[in-house]
Amino acid sequence: MKFTKMQGLGNDYIYVDCMKETVENPSEVAIKVSDRHFGVGSDGLILVKASDVADYRMEIYNADGSVAEMCGNGIRCVGKFLHDNGYVKSDSVSIETGAGVKLLKLIIDDNGVCVGARVDMGEPILEPSRIPVRSTSERVVDEELKVGGKKYHITCVSMGNPHAVVFVDDIDSLNLEIIGPLFENNPVFPARINTEFVKIVDKNTVNMRVWERGSGETMACGTGACAVVVASVLNKHCDRNVTVNLRGGSLKINWDEKTNRVFMEGPATTVCKGEY
Repeated sequence: MKFTKMQGLGNDYIYVDCMKETVENPSEVAIKVSDRHFGVGSDGLILVKASDVADYRMEIYNADGSVAEMCGNGIRCVGKFLHDNGYVKSDSVSIETGAGVKLLKLIIDDNGVCVGARVDMGEPILEPSRIPVRSTSERVVDEELKVGGKKYHITCVSMGNPHAVVFVDDIDSLNLEIIGPLFENNPVFPARINTEFVKIVDKNTVNMRVWERGSGETMACGTGACAVVVASVLNKHCDRNVTVNLRGGSLKINWDEKTNRVFMEGPATTVCKGEY
């Protein structure tokens, strides 16, 4: 199997061109290639395929073999992958995902190389049943949740995949290896949950760490950064244009007030190519 390893802010995946390759058991393959000691090493596997409803389609498998609906860092890399391999000649491409069709505006440098993308991530979902999160409220905003014997306040948003945003005073001292799985597998989240721990810097800047369901703590999460900005606005912490600083770098997020759509801009980088 020929593959390309790519990363967006350190959120790395193994990409396979399924116009040329066949991956018969992607969940099993994802587990094997993601292993950082016995495999290639990644946060998961992304298959790039043909689509009947968009230019191309991406299928995402987490490091544990589970399926993810959407990946913000991953979709930017898919855009670069398609441009680098000659499938896309222009700076625009539509990608079918498990969370619907997303539109990308590729960022091309002076040498004609795709270095990133601005992605229309769509409208945030706030209804608890659609996120999903078990709640009797119309929106889960600043709701108390007891996890591991401690009280937290969560704001829940879906960007095609579910997120719980927790605002804290200090993200550096958090032991995500312990509290991450407690959030991920809490029964209040029927489809498990991605959890973002956020420190507000100012009206236009936040710092975050993320525990992703099926992958653990990652260097970055694009959909998570979008969810964080929506949650920050709902809690009146931030304006609608925010720089989100993650362990792997920064993303520019805009929640457009007129259209209710969230836009994410960030880099995409090829690490290496090989054969597994």
